[in-house]
Amino acid sequence: MANHMETLAATMPGFLGVESARNDDGFGITVSYWETEAAIANWKKNVDHIEAQRLGRSDWYKDYSVRVTKVERTYGMKK
Repeated sequence: MANHMETLAATMPGFLGVESARNDDGFGITVSYWETEAAIANWKKNVDHIEAQRLGRSDWYKDYSVRVTKVERTYGMKK
């Protein structure tokens, strides 16, 4: 489902990208990036995304949290 959601999100207006990581215990984080809050709201209305959220609540996750933030700048270094 995660792969399907990433593929689907990439077709949505305003989608900028996604990053995901998971440890050996199954703890994970997925961050999706969007151009605007309107693009996020549009994604939340997608019927496949709504179904994935329903399955997450009923079948996959004991708990989860969502954070909506604004990235003001990003920088880094690669060797």
